[in-house]
Amino acid sequence: MRNLKQKELDLATRYLFLSMAIVVIKQDRKHFDIGKFKIKEPYMELLGKMELEARKERKELKAEMDRLQLQVVESGRNDSFTSFLFLASGYEEKRNYFNPAIRKKVESILFELMRKSQRPSRGGYQQRMAASVDDLQG
Repeated sequence: MRNLKQKELDLATRYLFLSMAIVVIKQDRKHFDIGKFKIKEPYMELLGKMELEARKERKELKAEMDRLQLQVVESGRNDSFTSFLFLASGYEEKRNYFNPAIRKKVESILFELMRKSQRPSRGGYQQRMAASVDDLQG
């Protein structure tokens, strides 16, 4: 039986998968940092912007979840599925997610964050590079 409203479920699942995406970004930053890449900076900057964008959105989602007294917690895991318990207004709803589907959803969020992070910003890597090229050209 479904106890949560669709808005609550959407909000909590976005928060959940966005949190997973942040974990992936942090892990990827470590791999890039210790990896044997010739030029790490563009990748590290992109991952940093993605993490910043994700944290900003997650903070907003968390504030809304707190306002609605909404929580989501992992309640179990096996090789194929991960279970989460959604708590809202005294109701509980347990949902099972197929692990490859979780991976696909997190991947989709990473692509979304990548696109958002590519928007021009002040003082970013692209502007520094343009200034460096201008310096080289005289």
